[in-house]
Amino acid sequence: MELIDPIIRFFQEGGLFMYPILLIFAGGVAIAIERWVYLTIQTGSNKRIWKRVLPHLNDGDFKSAMSAANKSKTAIGTMLTYGLARARTARRRDDVEVAMEEGLMEAIPRMEKRTHYLSTLANIATLLGLLGTIIGLIQAFTAVSNADPAEKADLLSASISVAMNTTAFGLMAAIPLLLVYALLQSKTTAIVDSLEMASVKFLNIFSEQAFSTRSKA
Repeated sequence: MELIDPIIRFFQEGGLFMYPILLIFAGGVAIAIERWVYLTIQTGSNKRIWKRVLPHLNDGDFKSAMSAANKSKTAIGTMLTYGLARARTARRRDDVEVAMEEGLMEAIPRMEKRTHYLSTLANIATLLGLLGTIIGLIQAFTAVSNADPAEKADLLSASISVAMNTTAFGLMAAIPLLLVYALLQSKTTAIVDSLEMASVKFLNIFSEQAFSTRSKA
């Protein structure tokens, strides 16, 4: 109760703009949790699929590798499926590389989905806080102009304090959302980098297998 009462009083003093900011923050938290869980699952799944496919690639068994990759809905599974499908008919490394880039371009939007909303929500929360403060100050000065001269200073001080609560809460909502946005962007970049590394490894294996086949011929 010692912690809840100040929070309730803080909201009551902040005015109506406190509630839209709270809704925005709640929506941002929901998006952040969903994205973090999705990206974490993708990271683990990509590693498992790669470990499953890599032995087949090293053995030159592209058919089994294709079967393992095609069953997966992960980003690396999509990318490898495109590359392996092109490797059946292509003999040049560049053709397979283009196909894998196409698969990577299809997978990246799924990883970046909704993450950009966090920065937008953070900006909206900040702007709502400022708007609430400005409206609060306008109302404060309007009320002070009609107040008794002896009470003007105290009334103005109290009104400004109340108006500033909205800006404070807007920043309290915006700062964590921006931090989480940066973390999710970093996590997404790490996944994309791992996919690009896997793509290079696959292309190197493909080139070695193609060279070995030509040498035997």
